[in-house]
Amino acid sequence: MLIPMSGTAGIWGPSCLACATLATEEWNAAGGVRGRRVNLTVIDASDESEALEAQIEQLISDGAVESLVGMHTSSVRERVIGQLDGTLPFVYTPLYEGGAMPAGVMAIGETPRHQLLPAIDWLTRRYALRRWYMVGNDYCWPRRSHALAATALAKAGCEVVGSRYVPIGSCDVEQLVDDIRRSRAQAVLMSLVGQDAVDFSRAFGESGLARQAIRLSCAIEENGLLAIGPEHTEGLFVASGYFGSLDTDGNGAFRERYWSRFGERAPVLNALGQSTYEGVAFLRGLLDHRQRDNGSVAFESVRATRWRSNADKAMPIYLAQADGMRFRVIQTLEGSG
Repeated sequence: MLIPMSGTAGIWGPSCLACATLATEEWNAAGGVRGRRVNLTVIDASDESEALEAQIEQLISDGAVESLVGMHTSSVRERVIGQLDGTLPFVYTPLYEGGAMPAGVMAIGETPRHQLLPAIDWLTRRYALRRWYMVGNDYCWPRRSHALAATALAKAGCEVVGSRYVPIGSCDVEQLVDDIRRSRAQAVLMSLVGQDAVDFSRAFGESGLARQAIRLSCAIEENGLLAIGPEHTEGLFVASGYFGSLDTDGNGAFRERYWSRFGERAPVLNALGQSTYEGVAFLRGLLDHRQRDNGSVAFESVRATRWRSNADKAMPIYLAQADGMRFRVIQTLEGSG
């Protein structure tokens, strides 16, 4: 299990580990892999981890790993893929930039065409937005997502009035806030991860810019929202395939199992953590050779996800607005819960 347990994205780690643990325990309770027990080995998959490649290589050479499930940034994903030869199944769980993957890599998360672009369209129409600013960490997911967004905005008659990319863990938030203020942007597309998103959002809130511009993110989740604080979340919108507060039968059952297992002090449920549960469940369906009539892999999904290939998958997408310490879903953008 590849999870960021330290560094800028380390805020995601505890919930990801808890959800993956729950899925693994449920798998073993059902008999494991044809009677064999499933053992979960966790590797710190933070962008700052210098030992990542060596740890993966050692596990493979020792015969200690037969499959991988990863919840981390796309930049880490490329490092992981560099250590594989296509023989081990690698399930990549979070939202990502889309595009082709090498053989053996199954990306089950949201992509910009189905997550980001519908959110931009809805917000632009709802609030008559014409001036957008884009800020993201400097790697493939923000850059490719923003390129798609810029094209969509241009077709809608909108203007991108500024764009900045910052290294992970080296975000000069004051400079970014000043630049946004000068741009007179009405909306900010924010593709920052982990602590960078938290620091920027706090600075944005403290600056009073929330009275000038709304913010849209696809990567802020419940842990980030708690860290930002309710005083800094005015006008913050998030597009995601999952929120812990979703009122669906599937999520209600999932929450009950999660809280029963980990108690009231468990890490808060969120999209990235839930994706690790889904990733382990997907691997279970894959190794059990379970397949639906439509050719998709049959697996236990909290949110009715369908995966036939990296290019052929479906899942619900929601738009939520920060409301104090929680997300309030205001629109279903795609699919159903």
